Amino acid sequence: MQSSETVEGNLTRQQMNETINHKQIPKTETELEQWMKENCFNFEGYSINGNAIYEGYGIDKSGGQYTWYYTERGQKNNLKFFLTEEEIIEYAYNQIANDKWAKTHCIGFNINKNEALELAQKLQGLGIDFFQDEVPYYGLQKPVFRTFVLGCDCNRVNNLKRKYYKAPR
Repeated sequence: MQSSETVEGNLTRQQMNETINHKQIPKTETELEQWMKENCFNFEGYSINGNAIYEGYGIDKSGGQYTWYYTERGQKNNLKFFLTEEEIIEYAYNQIANDKWAKTHCIGFNINKNEALELAQKLQGLGIDFFQDEVPYYGLQKPVFRTFVLGCDCNRVNNLKRKYYKAPR
């Protein structure tokens, strides 16, 4: 009978379970940024390690205190305060990992519904998970059809984005 302290390789069974369950939570802002890059998270809604955003969440450090904030339209609201970098990074990691939009990448943006359907067929053919929505971006009479892929699949469909993403005017 093996105890939970039996060493398998260099890790105990308990450490292996913690690694699987917690996926090695980053400890520093640089590590969090690297984790986001490696897993193809979208930085447009998160200011991590100093990248600029128009709207979203971020980390600030001032006077030895760390702040988790939300900014929108130039208004910054401090949401939570932390005493250590490790505490705020664990909090940010959990927020980002559980945010369904954090791994989305918009690869289709146009007013032509048929093009959106065509893009959907191509993504299905490639076996890529995606979702689509319709928003009244240009008004109720002229909706925009958006297509999103998740995570690192965005790297597999750059050619499709060039064709189906028509930048907003």
